[in-house]
Amino acid sequence: MKIKKNDIVLIISGKDKGRKGKVIKASPKTNKIVVEGLNIIKKHVRPKKQGEKGQRIDLPAPLDVSNVKLICPKCKSPVRITKKRICKKCQNQV
Repeated sequence: MKIKKNDIVLIISGKDKGRKGKVIKASPKTNKIVVEGLNIIKKHVRPKKQGEKGQRIDLPAPLDVSNVKLICPKCKSPVRITKKRICKKCQNQV
């Protein structure tokens, strides 16, 4: 997997298409990443104690790696990268 934690990515498909964010978690075994503040889902939590109210919590859900493009820090554009993480546009190490 070419995308790692702390990379800046652009989402190219789905409900958050066109938005940028920072990768906070990457799992190469499942080929998924979690992007900070994007692909938010609502999770309903039941009350744990008597008299306590239930809640709805916003959580970032994992995205497939094929739905994002890495953004080059030098040329600031979404690019395809090679196996050695080199930008194909500006030849910069990503």
